[in-house]
Amino acid sequence: MTIETSSTDLPTLVHEDSETPVFALHRGGKIETVARTPLRDRADLSLAYTPGVAEVCLAIAAEPGLLDVYTGRGNTVAVVSDGTAVLGLGDIGPGAAMPVMEGKALLFKHFGGVDAVPICLDTTDPDEIVETVARLAPTFGGINLEDISAPRCFEIEARLRERLDLPVFHDDQHGTAVVVLAALRNAAQVTGRELAGLRVVVAGAGAAGVAIAGILRGAGIGDIVVCDSRGILSSGRPGLNGPKAALAEVTNPRGLSGGLAEAMAGADVYIGVSGGQVPEATVASMAPGAFVFALANPTPEVHPELAARHASVVGTGRSDYPNQINNVLAFPGIFRGALDVRATAITEGMKLAAAAAIAACVEHPTAGEVVPDVFDTRVAPAVAAAVAQAARDEGVARA
Repeated sequence: MTIETSSTDLPTLVHEDSETPVFALHRGGKIETVARTPLRDRADLSLAYTPGVAEVCLAIAAEPGLLDVYTGRGNTVAVVSDGTAVLGLGDIGPGAAMPVMEGKALLFKHFGGVDAVPICLDTTDPDEIVETVARLAPTFGGINLEDISAPRCFEIEARLRERLDLPVFHDDQHGTAVVVLAALRNAAQVTGRELAGLRVVVAGAGAAGVAIAGILRGAGIGDIVVCDSRGILSSGRPGLNGPKAALAEVTNPRGLSGGLAEAMAGADVYIGVSGGQVPEATVASMAPGAFVFALANPTPEVHPELAARHASVVGTGRSDYPNQINNVLAFPGIFRGALDVRATAITEGMKLAAAAAIAACVEHPTAGEVVPDVFDTRVAPAVAAAVAQAARDEGVARA
């Protein structure tokens, strides 16, 4: 790193790779605040600020519901992280997490028309995170939790959902789960199988793994086996934390024991959200025509070429292979729909509706296309409409 002097004579830090495309793109950040109303003269100033703004303030004070009508709150989401589980980088801290949160805000705006503000908190204490976000809530129409490590993420989301009457959504959990279900629906259609009859193995019992198991159960799949680094989760296994113990009670219906190899023998579906590598012999032991969704980035748990030797449908988290399981297919539309109806929460029914809408955007699914492209402009509006209707059906819509 070097220090240069800018035209304003202020020192500027310059990274040694500052001219490479990725650093050049990030210089100065990826988002900015842009005014929606003109400020051309004193007349505009008197309407946008004092004295005119006082009338709007008094109207909101008398009728709080007008806050979402006469401010940007109703279209603004907080992207909140403590930097403890950033991408595949781990606990790199709130400052280093900021480029990711800015990127998330960019995706919200581009794909869903949702304004988003990155908020990186200098604390990992669940009590402090919950209290801070709750105190910020009057500024936002929704809360997107991001890159908060498990198992704290479960507690933080649950407490905020209970405390706030607005959408709270941990995207690492539920965004991934929604897109996985969409892909699984179409994979089953391509191969002529019933979704409910699939035997599924979820490798990874962190944020994404727990949420995937939950949404698949909600979609009617009964035979789900979840593995962590120590093996199969089962009700008799000692030392499980709260979320894993709860998951063990409602999964593994055949009472399997052992590790990933025992879980995958004869399974129809492998969903990897844990990293590491699965031996080819273990993949080969799955049922004929299996589905392999190896989602670790940048190195999938099963290389796509290896998976293709034994599976009929293969998906990854990467953009350079078919069937990218990408959260951007879910969260912009989910929040767009929730905000449009001023939803008080994001329910399981809304997530299931989002998955169905994503799947339906692939009009003629094939083994090489079970999810739409992330730049398919039909996806976010379709998801938003489905989520909004589900919110109305479930009684959490206020508009």
